[in-house]
Amino acid sequence: MKANQSKYIRFVLYLLIVVLINAVGMNIFFRLDLTASGLYSISPISREVVSTLSEPLTIHVFFSDNLPAPHNNTRRYLEDLLKEYAVYGNRFFNYRFHDIQSTDRPDGGLTAPESYGIYPVQLQYLKNDEIKLLKAYMGVVLIHGDMIEQIPQITSTRGLEYKITTSIQKMHNKIGALLRLEEPIQVKLVLSSSLQAVAPFMKLNQLMDLPRELEAITRKISSRHYDKLEFSYIDPTQDPEIRESLKKYRLLELSWPELQDAYGKKIPAGDGVAGLVIEHGGEAREFQLIEAMNIPLIGTQYRQVAAEQLEKLIEEGTESLLQINTDIGYLEDNGTLNLFNPMASMQRSEDPDTINNFNNLAREIYTLKAVNLEKDGLTGGFDTLIIAGPKEEFSDYELFQIDQFLMQGKNLAVFLDPFKEVMPQQNNAYMNRNQGPVYLPLNTGLEKLLSHYGVTVRKAYVMDEKCLRQPVDEQYGGGEQVFYFAPEIQQEYIDHTLPFMRNLNRLILLRAAPLELDETRIKADNLKAVTLISSSPQAWEMAGQVNLNPFMIRKPQDPAQLRQYPLAMMLEGEFSSYFADKPIPEKTGPANPDSENDRDAKSQPAQDIDDGIDISKLEDKGSVLTRGRPGRLFVIGTADVLRDNMIDAGGQGQNAVFILNLLDHLNRRDGIALMRSKQQTVALLKSSRTTEGAKSFAKVISIAGLPLLVVLSGLAVWWKRNQRRRRIRARFLASAAGGGEK
Repeated sequence: MKANQSKYIRFVLYLLIVVLINAVGMNIFFRLDLTASGLYSISPISREVVSTLSEPLTIHVFFSDNLPAPHNNTRRYLEDLLKEYAVYGNRFFNYRFHDIQSTDRPDGGLTAPESYGIYPVQLQYLKNDEIKLLKAYMGVVLIHGDMIEQIPQITSTRGLEYKITTSIQKMHNKIGALLRLEEPIQVKLVLSSSLQAVAPFMKLNQLMDLPRELEAITRKISSRHYDKLEFSYIDPTQDPEIRESLKKYRLLELSWPELQDAYGKKIPAGDGVAGLVIEHGGEAREFQLIEAMNIPLIGTQYRQVAAEQLEKLIEEGTESLLQINTDIGYLEDNGTLNLFNPMASMQRSEDPDTINNFNNLAREIYTLKAVNLEKDGLTGGFDTLIIAGPKEEFSDYELFQIDQFLMQGKNLAVFLDPFKEVMPQQNNAYMNRNQGPVYLPLNTGLEKLLSHYGVTVRKAYVMDEKCLRQPVDEQYGGGEQVFYFAPEIQQEYIDHTLPFMRNLNRLILLRAAPLELDETRIKADNLKAVTLISSSPQAWEMAGQVNLNPFMIRKPQDPAQLRQYPLAMMLEGEFSSYFADKPIPEKTGPANPDSENDRDAKSQPAQDIDDGIDISKLEDKGSVLTRGRPGRLFVIGTADVLRDNMIDAGGQGQNAVFILNLLDHLNRRDGIALMRSKQQTVALLKSSRTTEGAKSFAKVISIAGLPLLVVLSGLAVWWKRNQRRRRIRARFLASAAGGGEK
């Protein structure tokens, strides 16, 4: 009886201990994430964002049920991620999952997710040896105050935390900026009524409905933006004096000769303007409302921007004007890659020289400001300047501005091409039809500036055995085409010491120049230099006469010609000025040579100005920063890494992550960079240090070794238990035999 009571008492005590442990664990707990990138725990910056919310935030998740693999895993990952947010979030954080059973409504109306802008996506999966299609909702809506942000498609776990956290940050910053506005943001539709005559020829029959449509869209957006938007319609045809004032905007201007329609009616020659302007505080953002597509054999076709796109343009312009994101300067003169092209939306053909993908991705978290050294100088309130692929020479005055920008403790990102590609003249096209482009050494003046700072961009291209390889169709002989001028950077050639490089494992460069570090200069200025990216040891230079025809490039037979080259570098510290022991360069030419003051200045000798004082004898000793504050300089010997054929539009590729992480590092936001590059990846073997036999052995161990280890472990446990049973039996028999003898 006492033994039974003791059992019951122990059971009750154990049960009480379990309950108490669970009660304590609800408030005092810890999580341990053993993944290399912290994949299953949110970043410190995400914890800070959700723990400091000051207004209610609700995340609505619209996911169809019973999704096939791997999309069911995406849902589980998202659910775990939101639970993690809820752990660190304050009382204003909430989330809710909505299971969507069907994508159809009997009345043909919108479903709940569609009312938020979440539409079904079509999935393809294999079932019973058949490929089947499924329409499914896989989106997220974030509601913070009056702000609404959508993540319409979540088809992968990659970058999911980054998207959620940055969306919350953007909404929070946007609310604060809107509430601080004293004057409303002006949404101006500029549309000449003269375009009505030619709109049918352009197949733009709904063009003149834009004023009514855009006004309704502006009201809708304004209601979500604390009524801080105001719409106006400007018709330059009705008021010609306005036409002159509109020249400050970069808008589409159309002109046409006298036309005749199918019925013989003549339309007089004319012109017109069309565009959308978002303006506030003296700053404006312009957008095109008419897109042109150049279709071979058909010609130019015009298309009006859709209503949903108009809403997106207004939101985008509003966010840019509110400056809710950090500013970054982008040099737009000296022949750099064209980022601020007002006609970019009209060029629908695939152009390898465009950097629209980089522009769109960077604008999600930064405000890119155009910089013109000749006109305005470096006067913007930004801490990072991007110089991408300049083709024209810089004046000493422009170099002086760049130098002094770095001396202020700010940051430079220089993407410098070693050569200028020149195509054969059209009149010689028949003679040179088999001749490729000519590569001429490029000297912009930036070279001497960078060399003074301690890094030189050599006039050569790096060819690499570890490069991009493309399969060749069987009808052309099969095999693979090797592109030696497109090095494939494996993880062992990427320096992971800096946080923003930590989760990168494979990059592709194109036409990259080798860099050379001046160790003497680096030590003299006490700079920290890190080689971020290197080629493989099986690389060589192509200099002098450059020919990038893949069929003409041959790997050197002499191993002594092969070596490893640095391809991208980060320098950090207190740089010394290139102009420390030089006179201050003079600005070449007036900003406005036709101004009255400049004409008066030209008409008088220098010594007669200012009451006969010769100002050339005045000395200015304090306007040059000879030693800079701590700044950062990034240098890479190619601008191709920014082009659309190298950066994907979704920003999921390693090249895109590298460039965006670089911007974060230059702006001292390494936490954002780490969060962006956090992803599920396969840990690859270091190819250059692993033999084929070792790779095969690792593959066999991974496939068959682990199951075999489990089987052997089970057999060992079974054998050990069997031996223990035998020992017990032998001991029992021995004891019984001893008792019998007594």
